[in-house]
Amino acid sequence: MTANLPRPLRILGTGLSTPEAWVDSDTLDARLGLAAGTVYARTGVARRGVEPQRNAAEVSAEAAHAALSAANVPIESIDAVICANASHDQAMPCNAALLHRALGLRKVPAFDINASCIGFLMGLDLVASLLQSGRYRRVLLVSCDLASRALDERDLDTFGLFGDGAAAAVLSACDSDDGPALLAVRFETWSEAAHACEIPGGGSRLPPSRYDGDYRDVCSFRMDGKRLYRVAAEHFDRFVDELLCDAGVELSDIRRVVPHQASMLGMQHVFKRLGVPRERVEDIFATHGNQVSASLPTALHHALANRRLVAGDTALLIGTAAGVTLGGAVLRL
Repeated sequence: MTANLPRPLRILGTGLSTPEAWVDSDTLDARLGLAAGTVYARTGVARRGVEPQRNAAEVSAEAAHAALSAANVPIESIDAVICANASHDQAMPCNAALLHRALGLRKVPAFDINASCIGFLMGLDLVASLLQSGRYRRVLLVSCDLASRALDERDLDTFGLFGDGAAAAVLSACDSDDGPALLAVRFETWSEAAHACEIPGGGSRLPPSRYDGDYRDVCSFRMDGKRLYRVAAEHFDRFVDELLCDAGVELSDIRRVVPHQASMLGMQHVFKRLGVPRERVEDIFATHGNQVSASLPTALHHALANRRLVAGDTALLIGTAAGVTLGGAVLRL
């Protein structure tokens, strides 16, 4: 693995979409004919946002405008648009092109990154390099997933777990050597569990012509949560130690941990293994659920908006994704 070197990276502003509706777990209990409190007890999610009508490009555009407003920069100053989504409005073109159209842009390049739940982290890594090279000056990075479109209500462990949402960030380079920077980034993929988290249909491996049953059966999200947890837990401690070493910091130097809001068990694992006080971990899981790629940037937005992270602080961003991939970044604000 190549050495990590600090790369200047400034967050000019972040923003979120506002869901069309919020659905609490008591409502899901009633809808599914379950005893009151069942969904919350099973998943740890009290409520989640849902988008019954809008598509991902529309939801992404709302988050993008919020981020641009927070950054106080005109959309004309954006040099590239990157979508880091796990799901998309359609197979082609890329969702960034559809967001580009929704924003009314012309000529500005637009492309996707698909790294599932840690797409935003992959985006930060790529954008930092592009900015450092001088390729771009300002980049709009957006993560949006409408997980509710691909859930099977017969699978309570996933149906009650996920929420819809979008988060965006306006990113730029920084001239100061000791200013905002991406201090280190690390990714590792353990593909022996690649099928533990998937939507089997919709691609070249299993097109409709190769499936004799109801094709909708293979277009729903499937997850083996226990297997995912085992893979992540096996490597988590070493992974974090190596990431912090790459960044040249100790855990005590981290002002706030911002994890992907994967699951109740996943959040508990973060608290236990890192051994940091719960108040130093950004935990929005109960009120948002797992928003897939939008989870981590949504949590980061809340930390910034509520000044739990301020200029000069160092944050640890950490998560797991389908693949199975572990991802982490140490970010100096």
